[in-house]
Amino acid sequence: MRIHERRSLGRRLRPYFTVFDGPLTLIIVALLTVSMITLYSASIGIPGKMEDQVRNIVLSFLVMWLAANISPQTMMRIAVPAYAAGMILLVGVALFGIIKLGARRWLHLGIDIQPSEFMKIVTPMMLAWFFQQRAGQLRWHSYLLAAVLLMAPVLFIVRQPDLGTALLVVAAGFTVIFLAGLAWKAIGVLLVLFGASLPVIWTLLHDYQRERVMTLIDPTSDPLGKGFHIIQSTIAVGSGGMTGKGWTHGTQAHLEFVPERTTDFIFAVYSEEFGLIGNLVLLLLYLLLVGRGLMIAGNAANLFSRLLAGAMTMIYFAYAFVNMGMVSGILPVVGVPLPYMSYGGTALLTLGLAGGILMSIQRHRKLVQT
Repeated sequence: MRIHERRSLGRRLRPYFTVFDGPLTLIIVALLTVSMITLYSASIGIPGKMEDQVRNIVLSFLVMWLAANISPQTMMRIAVPAYAAGMILLVGVALFGIIKLGARRWLHLGIDIQPSEFMKIVTPMMLAWFFQQRAGQLRWHSYLLAAVLLMAPVLFIVRQPDLGTALLVVAAGFTVIFLAGLAWKAIGVLLVLFGASLPVIWTLLHDYQRERVMTLIDPTSDPLGKGFHIIQSTIAVGSGGMTGKGWTHGTQAHLEFVPERTTDFIFAVYSEEFGLIGNLVLLLLYLLLVGRGLMIAGNAANLFSRLLAGAMTMIYFAYAFVNMGMVSGILPVVGVPLPYMSYGGTALLTLGLAGGILMSIQRHRKLVQT
């Protein structure tokens, strides 16, 4: 009798877990496994990090499961109110936000929340809805209006200031506009305009942002100050050699030369201990992650799902590209974590939501009506 009850319970619970896409889940679990191995080494002498990250992972999978159970039709229905709510929260941050470490990015609503994280998902969702509503009727002014919808939250986020998050929102949003059919000529014109506006953009940057760019060009100009992060992280990456120094044997990290070694600069710890071979394995995992996302986008049943899946995939790519470039000294330090590797709850929740959306689109690829 008990065996029969257990089987009956298993049959009832099975549909709730079939929402997980097998290949995508396997890749994410592999990245999280590498993350926990690296975090153990990086957090030696920092109690509580491992336990906290386990909690963050559980919450991320819960968010992923919840998002995977939301159909693309429902996402289309909530896109506009979610975008409007996000913009209201960004205005609230600008007017009443809490200042931490010199940046006004948080809003206290019982708990401290960071609306800009929310906009990484909501902005491309809104743009996907916008193009779905105009499918087959796109004109040049459609792309202009889409650009306004994208830049509205970006300008508020840049003002906080939070350049890293702004870049991620731009990357996800522009991916939607590009996949919706933006002409290459228009992209060329935008690149020329961007290049011509660089002097103006330079004057609008905060002092610390300009210093980061100058430090990238010549970190040795202030080796014990603003250039310390880049110099020490590149030393760690390079000193790993072909096979690395071995797990828990990285000197740069354990002698505390690498700053933020459990969060933004965890790639430096990983590179030093596992070397070039380890980096190639990690790059392969990210390529598989992006490839699976693109496959889901390609198989999506309608324009909204295809554009949204492409944007979620771009979030994965942008996180990894910007973080690795930053740690390797080829991009300015902008505070972007390495996806599924860095310690932290907020980024994992965002990534879990992105993964859940991809899984929902994959599950409904034959059910969504065009």
